[in-house]
Amino acid sequence: MRKSLLVSFLALMLSGTTVFAQYSEVGLLGGISFYMGDLNPDMPFRDVRPAGGLFYRYNFNDRFSVRAAAHVAYLVGSDASSTDPAQLERNLSFESWLFDFSVTGEFNFFKYAPGDMRHWITPFLFGGISIFKFNPRTELNGEMWELQPLGTEGQGTTFYPDRQKYSLVNAAIPFGLGVKVNISKTFSVGVEWGMRYTFTDYLDDVSTTYADIDVVQAERGDIANALSNRSVVRDPVSGEFVPLTDQQRQEFAGRQRGNSTNNDWYSFVLLSVSMNIKARPEKCPAYE
Repeated sequence: MRKSLLVSFLALMLSGTTVFAQYSEVGLLGGISFYMGDLNPDMPFRDVRPAGGLFYRYNFNDRFSVRAAAHVAYLVGSDASSTDPAQLERNLSFESWLFDFSVTGEFNFFKYAPGDMRHWITPFLFGGISIFKFNPRTELNGEMWELQPLGTEGQGTTFYPDRQKYSLVNAAIPFGLGVKVNISKTFSVGVEWGMRYTFTDYLDDVSTTYADIDVVQAERGDIANALSNRSVVRDPVSGEFVPLTDQQRQEFAGRQRGNSTNNDWYSFVLLSVSMNIKARPEKCPAYE
C-alpha cells in the first residue's frame, strides 16, 4: 500500500512539472553549408553552397529535447579563393557531396513547447554526434576525378607503407546554437548555426606532405601524378600563373602539402519548419 502511494506521488510530481508530457515534431531544413580546412583555414562562409535536410525531434519537457536529422550538402574548397600567395601557388581544389546523419541533444534557455503560444520563443544550444559520407573530387582537363582512389599523397603505394587510404565515412561532433519560434499551435520555425568538428583531415584530400611524383606516376598513373602536385608560379613578365616543370615538381617531394595537425570542419546555417505530430495537452494551471 505504502509502495503504491509512493509511486503514485512520484508520478504526480513528475507529471506536475511537465504536464504537457512528451510530444514529437517532424520538420524540414534549408540553408547553406561551407567547409574549413587546408584549402580554407580561417575564413567562415567562404564558398558557401546550398544545404538541406529532414529532422525528427522528441521533446522530454520544456527545457530538453533530442533530435535526429539527415542533411545533404555540397562542399567546395579552392586555393584560388585565397589571398595567401602560398595557397595560390599550391593551386589545389576539391568539391564533394556530403551526407550527414546526426543525433543531438537540445537545451532551451527559456521555457518552450511547440504549440504553446505563452512560451513561444527560446534560444537554444545543441550538441551530439554525427556520421557522414563524403567523396572529394576535382577537375582536370574538363573531367571530374575522384581523389581518394588516386592516392594523391602516396596512400597505398609501396614507397609510403605508412600512408593508408582514408575512409570516405567518418564521424563528427556537431554543436551550435539557434532560436525556435512558435507561429501557431501546429507549426514552429527556427534558425540555427552548427559547426561539425570531424575526425578526418581529408575532406579536401589534403593533409600531409607531397609524395615523390615518380612513385605516384609508377604506381598510380598519369592522373594521380598530375593531381598530386598542381603547383604554379607567377611569371615575372606576364604576371600570370604558369605550371611548374616536372623537375620543379620533383623537388617538392617531402615538402608540406597540408597541415596534418588540424582536422577539417564543415558547417550548416539552416532555417527550419516543423509540425507537431501529437497535439500538446494543456498544462494544469496550478503548475504554470
